[in-house]
Amino acid sequence: MRKIYLLLFCFSVVFISYYGCKDDITGEDLDRVVIPDTLVSYIKYIQPVFNLKCAYSGCHDDITRAKGLSLTTWSGARTPGVVNPGDPVSSRLVWAVEGTGAALMPPLGYPALTVNQIKGIRQWVLEGAKNN
Repeated sequence: MRKIYLLLFCFSVVFISYYGCKDDITGEDLDRVVIPDTLVSYIKYIQPVFNLKCAYSGCHDDITRAKGLSLTTWSGARTPGVVNPGDPVSSRLVWAVEGTGAALMPPLGYPALTVNQIKGIRQWVLEGAKNN
């Protein structure tokens, strides 16, 4: 009987520690978040996408800065030419995530952006690439 209680206790601790403290958006959760068609918040939608799909070690983090670009902050994302606020057509970030006029980002073998995430990034740029 003690073994059953111990097993249940251990399972409960693992269950609570895994499911009880979900205060960050991660992997699969992020792909279920629907970015709205308008009023796209950088803090709520865009930075979490960058954090999980672009700004990790070896890519667009502050140390590696692949192609000279860090996507760990709003100011880094707003690098002139990479993002032209209000003009997604001339923004290299939009070209990269859409795969038009630039190499597709993230590259093959890395977690791909969803269609909604791509549209959300484009809309964020169109709305002025605000730090909101």
